[in-house]
Amino acid sequence: MKKTTDEKINNVDEQMRILADEKKTLQKKKREEEQEEQKQRCHKRGIKVEKQLPDFAKMTDEQFDIFAKKVLFTEQTKRIISEILTLQSMPSRSAKSAKEESVLDTGQLDVTEGNET
Repeated sequence: MKKTTDEKINNVDEQMRILADEKKTLQKKKREEEQEEQKQRCHKRGIKVEKQLPDFAKMTDEQFDIFAKKVLFTEQTKRIISEILTLQSMPSRSAKSAKEESVLDTGQLDVTEGNET
């Protein structure tokens, strides 16, 4: 039996609803995966910080906010992060100086002057 134009339209509408629902489901799954990755990343980095700075774990939320404002949320910190990301994204290792490589490998940065050591 041949489908009428109205039946074809209804069929397409139903397919569109199904695909829209599937898209919503996939978007929700993607958000959940991203949140889980963020949670794991924060946990892993927090552990590294607490190993290097044992008193860090004793800080209250208010003390952490003060620390973050004085150390993390500064223009100097943003610049250092940008420099590190730029150096690590260079295509050729030969493009880096020996000093830059040693700073990245050892994680030594002089934050008092904003210079690498």
